[in-house]
Amino acid sequence: MPETRAVWGIEIGQAGLKAIKLRYAEAAHQVVAVGFDYIPHAKILSQPDAIPDELINEAITKFLSRNKLEGDIIAVGLPAQSSLARFIQLPPVEAGKVKEIVKYEAKQQIPFPLEDVIWDYQQMGGGDEAGGFMIDAEVGIFAMKRDQVMHQLRPFQNNKVEIELMQIAPLALFSYLSFDQLGIRPGEEGAPAPDEHTAVLDMGADQSTIMVTNGEKIWIRNIPIGGNHFTRALTKEMKLTFAKAEHLKCNATKSPDPKAVFQALKPVFNDYLSEVQRSLGYFGSVSKGEEINKVVGCGNGFRMAGLQKFLEQNLEIPVERAEEFKQLVGTSVLEAQLFRDNVMTFTVAYGLAIQAMGLSTAETTLLPPEIARAREIRRKKPWAAITAATLLTGLALSTIGTANAWRTVHTEPWDRTLSKSQQLQQTWGGYKSSYDSATGRYNSAKAVGATLVEGMKDTIWLEFYKSLSECLPRDIGAALDEDNLEYRNRVLIKSITMENSDDLAGWYEGLSSHYVDLSREAAASAGLQEMPAPEGEGYIVTLNGEHYHHIPDKPETDQGINYLLDRVIPALQSWTFKQEDGPRVDVRRMGITNPVVTMAKQQIVNLEQRSKNLREKPRINVIDPRTNPQNTFDPLMEEGSPPDMGYEGGQVQPGKRPVDLREVHQTLFQIEFVWKPIPEEERLEADPLAPADAEEGAE
Repeated sequence: MPETRAVWGIEIGQAGLKAIKLRYAEAAHQVVAVGFDYIPHAKILSQPDAIPDELINEAITKFLSRNKLEGDIIAVGLPAQSSLARFIQLPPVEAGKVKEIVKYEAKQQIPFPLEDVIWDYQQMGGGDEAGGFMIDAEVGIFAMKRDQVMHQLRPFQNNKVEIELMQIAPLALFSYLSFDQLGIRPGEEGAPAPDEHTAVLDMGADQSTIMVTNGEKIWIRNIPIGGNHFTRALTKEMKLTFAKAEHLKCNATKSPDPKAVFQALKPVFNDYLSEVQRSLGYFGSVSKGEEINKVVGCGNGFRMAGLQKFLEQNLEIPVERAEEFKQLVGTSVLEAQLFRDNVMTFTVAYGLAIQAMGLSTAETTLLPPEIARAREIRRKKPWAAITAATLLTGLALSTIGTANAWRTVHTEPWDRTLSKSQQLQQTWGGYKSSYDSATGRYNSAKAVGATLVEGMKDTIWLEFYKSLSECLPRDIGAALDEDNLEYRNRVLIKSITMENSDDLAGWYEGLSSHYVDLSREAAASAGLQEMPAPEGEGYIVTLNGEHYHHIPDKPETDQGINYLLDRVIPALQSWTFKQEDGPRVDVRRMGITNPVVTMAKQQIVNLEQRSKNLREKPRINVIDPRTNPQNTFDPLMEEGSPPDMGYEGGQVQPGKRPVDLREVHQTLFQIEFVWKPIPEEERLEADPLAPADAEEGAE
């Protein structure tokens, strides 16, 4: 089951820090992007005058100052050029001895003593188990020198950030491609055919990485050409500084002489093409002629004008840019201009977060095992201490009880047994009396409930309340974490009244023309058809409530009455309405019409004044409310706090509530509308859009 906590995928490259925050929406089975950050370094880390450790520390410090990581899972990428990946075919081996064989192979494949490296392995597809033996199993071994891993980990440790996953960049690209492009999910069938291979070409600052996979097996190779090679070609041929050459490379089509720019870049283009062709040709030779169907380019270097078309024409393979993440939702991130401008450089961070959420078939990690082990022990230590204390307490009590039993002289065992029998009879009598009393109260409450619902079998009222509830704004997704009351999308309905009227036209004519016009204009702005004035008989529904939504720079839509006109009135005038995370409900189709805001009053209140209006002693006895005990629960006190405690002058004061003097904008309002119930079987005739709605519901 995917991890439901928020996950940060972080990659620190030569040019900057890239991070994306994902959360799994279990109800919708979707991955939601809820945050991101892009922090370019002041200098590229490989420049001669750059100090990489200082630049990385500055980027991490700025990232932590802008983002809250408390409670989130953190996954960090490791550079491909510092890592080692080997893929080996195991001989037939007993299933229980695979780990021993892999360790032996690791000693042969890794050119360093195993105690000097961090390594892990994973079966990469294939392999059948027959008679307790694994046959034709392919295993991937991934490693990096311990001192390099600790060097990558140190800036996070200095800032007290706990890392849950450390993964090499090529495997993060594999997680991105398999989840987002190939649609592969762990434990599910439907993987692409083994002969359909896709290559990911990630252009970094100083080198590129090519990763080829069919969703099961992986092949990796590093190419010693990156974006800086193109920049250096411009500095040499056109006599420019590095900064000016970098700007010209990214904006070649807008330069005064684009032809001269491309002429200077042509040798590097040809070298890059040769390396890619050599890599793909070598893959074909080791994979027994399997073909690559598509190349996906990523990294900001791949934004260079003409590179995609140049590779596609010469490789004779479709080449695409990773300009969108198909399996992600979350408009606040995906439509942000900074993210859209740099989307191709977030592929590694995306893949890291996907693996940390458990949505990738990649399972390896290069997090030092001693750190993972210490963290696991720290998590289990409180439970171990509690278990040990419980066992010791039970042993002590048992020992004391046994000692007392052996010390007692058993002279009257019969009298004691008889006394216990009498006590049990008295206890049973008390329980029976309590049970009979509870049964009587239950039967009384059941009788009262029966009178309340007797003869009420019309479920259209339940549908009415559901439709009304869905039309009210609410927070969805990451907005649920918002702690500013004025930024929350919440409307409090204090009362709902209904009046059966046989003169709806008279009621509508008596409304203020100013409020009627405002409500009509709000519906028209939303593209809704204007409603005729009501007539005949029906219900007049009145909603009285309040809201605190007030965004300072959006007075036309997110303040006072305008918030109601923008969010509530169009919903109540729609034929059908659907929240982003809710079902589609009938509104006008079921007879709800002519919504009008008939009163809106805005005032500034502090939270202490607001808290005084909360009901402290709710009625809980439906038979006789007068018999309820005094309810001492204070809704403003945190759960577990002692009652009748408050704060004053920074000190705890008995008998007082915590005082909160923050001021907020409160809007008291009244909305009225008409409801002439339409049975479900007659709605298709009432709604001209009903066939389209029905088709959408079927889909």
